[in-house]
Amino acid sequence: MTEAASVGNQAMMQRDRASASLGMIVLRAERCHSVVSMVVRDDMLNGFDVTHGGFVFALADTAFAIACNDSHHVTLAAGADITFLKPTTTGQNLTATALLRVKSGRSGIYDVRVTADNDVTVAEFRGRSRTTNLPIPARNHL
Repeated sequence: MTEAASVGNQAMMQRDRASASLGMIVLRAERCHSVVSMVVRDDMLNGFDVTHGGFVFALADTAFAIACNDSHHVTLAAGADITFLKPTTTGQNLTATALLRVKSGRSGIYDVRVTADNDVTVAEFRGRSRTTNLPIPARNHL
């Protein structure tokens, strides 16, 4: 990981209370590539006892954010969409792997594959990023 990627990702993840509250674990944080996992809890299920799509999206979005924040400026989502392919439920470990597809100027396109146990693909996410002129916020003391 480059020093800039390290600075941007570490600052972002130290402040990311949402991902931490969901129990997400960053397994890999590299320039243009990341891997993040999360175990599905009972409180993440919808009325049909399957993982609420919003939690699957949140996992993919976190992997996307890590992969696209590789500089000293904040990169945000300009848009994203997800296709849910298979349901998951309590106790399953979900893993989101994000990869840069193309970058042009301040815009980028990233694909995120979300898998469950045995490397079964459960969702595909495509994120569109935009690098801003905003500096990475200074570390705070939460």
